[in-house]
Amino acid sequence: MKGVTFITDETRKKRFVQIELEAIEKHEEDVHDLIDAIIAESRRDEPKKSWEEVRKSLKKKGKL
Repeated sequence: MKGVTFITDETRKKRFVQIELEAIEKHEEDVHDLIDAIIAESRRDEPKKSWEEVRKSLKKKGKL
């Protein structure tokens, strides 16, 4: 895909992706969705909080 470069390590294993945002501007929303999914997956094993805990915390901070 134009604007996407895979960066490999010394064993030629793909390690990183470099995305030229200007080149894929029309797909920017999809890229943001992909990044959100990657972040969510990376946090899968983190402790969970109930909506009630989150709501109380936000109210305490004056955000709700």
